[in-house]
Amino acid sequence: MKPSVYLETTITSYLAANLSRDIVVAAHQQITQEWWVNIRPKLNCYISPFVIQESQRGDDDASKRRIKLLTGVSVLEVNNEIEKIAEVYFDRFKIPSKAKLDAAHLAVACYYKMDYLLSWNCKHIVSARIRKELGLINRDLGLFTPTICTPEELMEI
Repeated sequence: MKPSVYLETTITSYLAANLSRDIVVAAHQQITQEWWVNIRPKLNCYISPFVIQESQRGDDDASKRRIKLLTGVSVLEVNNEIEKIAEVYFDRFKIPSKAKLDAAHLAVACYYKMDYLLSWNCKHIVSARIRKELGLINRDLGLFTPTICTPEELMEI
């Protein structure tokens, strides 16, 4: 069986965006393109309504490109338990209100026991602090903790 991966919104954002002038972001975009072509087919990919919601924001053309990339990706349902877990993460990680959906992405991936959560959000998702604390919180809550990583960290399956 293929491993499961939850695709957080930054993945399709990097794919759909014009090439950045920032060399670090441009490198991340290139890595994401390579991951999308070479590694994604080896995985079962999932998103949530939160990814769709975030993908619809911003520039209309970019939004359409992001949504098109999500075509055919399985959408996981959100329920009250996921919303409660997200609230715990939001409070414990002290995520700013404007980034509240970051806690929701974590909650969905944990609730559905995804093998991986893939993101370029290195502030509220792919950070050493979040990874460490998430494991501790989930142990107390009896929840599964996926491997949280960037596409660069998941180039081999």
